[in-house]
Amino acid sequence: MLKKGTKAYSILTGTCPKCHEESMYKDKNPYHLGNLFEMHERCSHCNTKYKIEPSFFFGAMYVSYSVGIAFAVAAAVISYFVFDASLMGIFISIVGALIVFMPFIVRVSRNIWINFFIHYDPNASKVKL
Repeated sequence: MLKKGTKAYSILTGTCPKCHEESMYKDKNPYHLGNLFEMHERCSHCNTKYKIEPSFFFGAMYVSYSVGIAFAVAAAVISYFVFDASLMGIFISIVGALIVFMPFIVRVSRNIWINFFIHYDPNASKVKL
């Protein structure tokens, strides 16, 4: 499932969607909040431009909403069925999960969004710049 050349590989690792050779982000750790949105301009292997147009990643907000809902549902189901939490306990677990996973959700949403538009090319990293 997480083989190089798949969308899942690029989405979960944050690598270039075209060549899967380099991280798109200057700092790979999303929990360094000061660098959460810092991305390289281009891939150093295949020269893919990450910001295809100005404000390109605004579309990732829609993806972020869906990913956030998935995390909220997972937190609610776990807190209800595993911990037998009350309604207030479920609410607190949802809010807590969204706060804790916010940096991860932001990065994964950006990765999903760019992978809608740029597809893997096994020959992309072999191109001489």
